[in-house]
Amino acid sequence: MSIEYPGKSDTPRSHLPFSPATQVGDLLFVSGQASVDVTGKIVSDTFEGEMRRSIENLRKVLEDADSDLAHVVQTRNYVRDPEDVAEFNRIYREYFSAPFPARTTITNCLGPNLRYEIDCVAVVKTKRS
Repeated sequence: MSIEYPGKSDTPRSHLPFSPATQVGDLLFVSGQASVDVTGKIVSDTFEGEMRRSIENLRKVLEDADSDLAHVVQTRNYVRDPEDVAEFNRIYREYFSAPFPARTTITNCLGPNLRYEIDCVAVVKTKRS
């Protein structure tokens, strides 16, 4: 089985040494997506603003790799401040619906520049030829 690195020219990319997504068979592994702009520069915002920007970046990476949020099977979520967990759960339900993906949520784990980050495992919607 080969390893692929799907994406398009406008897929969000970091200057750091990692790929936005890696595909093995029908599984897609998406690297952590944070509140960054198209150049990879951190965009500071409220917790809600950063979470929404992060998930929209995740959505773009998934779509560029022939998947989408409905095909996510697991998320890992990093919430800097424990007091944001209730808001995190409220917003999360807007993007993911029952039966929800498997999920891990960790708090007190990000530096001062980020309030939220998400990565995931998804299934591709179509086979690549």
